[in-house]
Amino acid sequence: MLPKYSRVLLKLSGESLMGDDGYGISSKKLEQYAQDIHAITELGVQVAVVIGGGNIYRGMNEAETGIERAQGDYMGMLATLINGMALQAALEKIGVITRLQSAIKMEQVAEPYIRRRAIRHLEKGRVVIFGAGTGNPYFTTDTAGSLRAVEIKAEVILKGTRVDGIYTADPEKDSTAERYDKLTFSEVISKELKVMDMTAFTLCQENNLPIIVFDMNTPGNLLHVISGKPVGTLVS
Repeated sequence: MLPKYSRVLLKLSGESLMGDDGYGISSKKLEQYAQDIHAITELGVQVAVVIGGGNIYRGMNEAETGIERAQGDYMGMLATLINGMALQAALEKIGVITRLQSAIKMEQVAEPYIRRRAIRHLEKGRVVIFGAGTGNPYFTTDTAGSLRAVEIKAEVILKGTRVDGIYTADPEKDSTAERYDKLTFSEVISKELKVMDMTAFTLCQENNLPIIVFDMNTPGNLLHVISGKPVGTLVS
């Protein structure tokens, strides 16, 4: 089977790693994600990954916690590295060679993020996991995902979530919500649909980088997306 894309950036939310648990990392979910990523690398697809940290630390309300926003964001960046290390371990357990790169220097656990080195790893067939967001507070991991995707010249951002695409309303709260198959960037803005935060979304729009929002929790879905099957919602 010929894959539709040769280089992709997979954006995973930290919350999706929880599985059915209330917090932390589900070993079942980790194993499934590793197997799904392995399946597409077997086709020769170059894969970069950005994971959020919401399963460990969510940017909490400054008024409630007394932790200022910038400090909280750095805490979130460290959480993404914990998730990155967990995914790295799961992938290497099944024979996938990986590299973890961090936007914050942490030599003992990760390489520093160097764009050219990341691209070289991808060319050699290694899965590259980008941790610590952009390395700056006030930016989300969605923005980090969009930025890294543009930098490494990925052909598409695959946003793996708990829902199977973009809907007219939140399908978990509204049973009448309808799913879109395709949208343009301007339609997403005019309909005020929440795909990513505006910084991340604008970066994709300006660089003509398509986004596919799909359900990552269904085993095999990632392979379907890569093979061009109509899974999820395409924004282009």
